[in-house]
Amino acid sequence: MSVPHRLLPHWRSLARCCGAAIAFCVAVGVSTLSAAQSPPASEGAAPIERSGVAKADIALVLPLASDTFGRAAGAVRAGFLAAAAAASAKPVVIGHGDDDVLVAINAAKESGVRVIVGPLVRDDLRNLAGAGLDLPPTIALNQLDETAPLPRNIYTLTLTLDSDARLLAHRTRDAGATTVAVIASDSPLQQRFASAFNAEWILAGGAAPATFRFDRSPDILRLLRSEVIKARVDVALLAVDGADVALAKSYIKQTPIYTSNQVNENLSREARFDLQDVRFVEIPWLVDPDGGSYAGIKRSEYANATLDRLYALGIDAFRVAQAFEEGTPERLDFDGATGRLSLDASHQIVREGRLMVFRAGQVVSAETR
Repeated sequence: MSVPHRLLPHWRSLARCCGAAIAFCVAVGVSTLSAAQSPPASEGAAPIERSGVAKADIALVLPLASDTFGRAAGAVRAGFLAAAAAASAKPVVIGHGDDDVLVAINAAKESGVRVIVGPLVRDDLRNLAGAGLDLPPTIALNQLDETAPLPRNIYTLTLTLDSDARLLAHRTRDAGATTVAVIASDSPLQQRFASAFNAEWILAGGAAPATFRFDRSPDILRLLRSEVIKARVDVALLAVDGADVALAKSYIKQTPIYTSNQVNENLSREARFDLQDVRFVEIPWLVDPDGGSYAGIKRSEYANATLDRLYALGIDAFRVAQAFEEGTPERLDFDGATGRLSLDASHQIVREGRLMVFRAGQVVSAETR
């Protein structure tokens, strides 16, 4: 397809990345929390905060004393302890700051726990992976770069947008789409989301997407509209900030639209009407409050959807840790607060959320199977 210079496509060397996951780490998402949202270090944790008896089978290691990640870590801890309380379990919580994750991990190891959960931040996971420690099964809540193998006994459970992008690629193919436009902003997060979708779309048998750059300029948006019409695509993926989805949709309104769960944050009911028929992937914790697998767990009370998702991550992290108490399970497959979870051969705990759609100002299920 010939595209004007003003809308030069962002081709991503698709042939090279088809076999790889394009990672978006939790650290990117939680680092956007403002300083005002982060608790002072005194609220995070002492170097070692214990829940229950000193001897425990499971240790949770989080950057609770970090100015940047303390608020996010606190939400994970709250969900983790809520799930532990529902199971009458007594884990140990070990908090750390920005530079002492290895001290905290060693403290967990030396306490004799059977399973460690953490780290939360990608840089901390990199440090741990390079330290060569002999650890019990360790469930990291982030992931390494796509080409980096995980050390023995380290597994990953994450809230990455790339897993949602892969699900969207399969759902659009399942719905019969054969051509797609990917419209992405310049932000690293949205570029990762778009790249993950592109790679999985091609792996699923689709032709290379027509890709376009998103810009809020009215002139660029009008040109975008004409170029998407010329491309005659079946669907469009919007890899843009949630606040920009309605704007982009207004210029390509005849095309079915898929996007990330960032669109489902802090919306008034009136704003949801502008998103009619927009599809996205969300965690069950937010769209199915009475889900059977977590019905007995205390609900979170956050006004921030990002913190709600991290609370749900804590719930699932505890359940996964339980499954590893006697060593690596032969099979791990259950419906969790963040989605359907399963363990693959690469030590990743794969997460599949729910496909949702805006209809008449409400978020409802759009599952096709």
